[in-house]
Amino acid sequence: MNSFLVKGGNRLEGRVKISGSKNAALGVLAAAMAVDGPSVIENLPDIIDIQLLLNIFKELGAEVTILDRGTVRIDPTTVTHSEALLESVRKLRGSYYLLGAFLGRFGSVRMYLPGGCDLGSRPIDLHIKGFENLGAVYEMEQDGVISLKANKIKGAGIFLDQVSVGATINIMLAAVHAEGTTVIDNAAKEPHIVDVANFLNAMGANIRGAGTDVIRIQGKAFLPAGKSYAIIPDQIEAGTYMMMAPLTGGDILVENVIPKHMEPLSAKLQEMGVLVEEGGDSIRCVLEKGKILKATSFKTMPYPGFPTDLQPQAVTLLCAAEGTGRMIESIYENRFQYIDNLRLMGANIICSGKLAVIQGGSKLVGAPVEARDLRAGAAMIMAGLIAEGETRVENVYSIKRGYENFVEKLTAIGVDIREVNPDRTK
Repeated sequence: MNSFLVKGGNRLEGRVKISGSKNAALGVLAAAMAVDGPSVIENLPDIIDIQLLLNIFKELGAEVTILDRGTVRIDPTTVTHSEALLESVRKLRGSYYLLGAFLGRFGSVRMYLPGGCDLGSRPIDLHIKGFENLGAVYEMEQDGVISLKANKIKGAGIFLDQVSVGATINIMLAAVHAEGTTVIDNAAKEPHIVDVANFLNAMGANIRGAGTDVIRIQGKAFLPAGKSYAIIPDQIEAGTYMMMAPLTGGDILVENVIPKHMEPLSAKLQEMGVLVEEGGDSIRCVLEKGKILKATSFKTMPYPGFPTDLQPQAVTLLCAAEGTGRMIESIYENRFQYIDNLRLMGANIICSGKLAVIQGGSKLVGAPVEARDLRAGAAMIMAGLIAEGETRVENVYSIKRGYENFVEKLTAIGVDIREVNPDRTK
């Protein structure tokens, strides 16, 4: 397993162009399997998770054609069955969107439980409840196989007991082919929910209210597709680079972003004393000369709150701030598992349940650490930026699941980083 070697101490400066959203792309690609014709999807990030999902589509029989860098044509009409009993499905959390896509299109689906990062309990009971409301019969078979069958998918009123991005998208994917109207109450509002709805509408669906807590879907028997659609920029990738600027006392212009999506982070950075300048599709983050980075408190919440996928990076930023910072993680119970690695590097952090208290100003020292999950891996890279000496971040696979051309982009703004094979560096 390759590692990243990071040498700390450099002030970062320059421009970073943000890739397409990983979370939106996973939902939109699955939606392309729910429609009744080919579609062209642009601005796809070249990351492991997207490659995995496209390979799953090919194994299922879809025609997947790479037209250009970041542009793919998907024709799902060559898929004639609704079983996804592939080992690759177990490796990718986002593969569970095939439940909704196939249930709506075929009226049945059988597939393995999905995998993904170990962030704690991530049940799909809300997804199943929604499918059952639409008329499906659910069964958990042996070997972790989920089975859903319906004589007819019919629109229904569905109330989500808690806000769930995955359940909201999955129910939308099934409901676009349902007979009648489906109303999702307490729906998630994240930007990638809106992106999936916009894609489906472009392909002939009738979805209203995406981005609010009530989404209405008028089902249609046939969705013609046949159009192109571009994925939105990645909110989490943008936030990671935005935090690297004040972390290193730097000046970074983050390009190809939607500033509205970044408001939960931008507001917190300004609280900490960071200059945040918004352009039409860019954000500049600067820790001006003589300014001190000040600690603050964060709490992860569903959008438009502070995203859990930026929590590890924000905790690392608080390590460099003056004063005592706090992070409350309200989404995933295992999201603090990376903190032991920060402590190994010299961070002063105390955890109790959902709360982490970070005493800023500790001197970090390079050490061998692990990318415990995708976003924790980015946080380890960030810690290496301010650590004395060299930091080895192991399990780079986790990081490559969500960051396109990570080494190249980091090098361009001044990071001393390289990828190495451990067998060649002993």
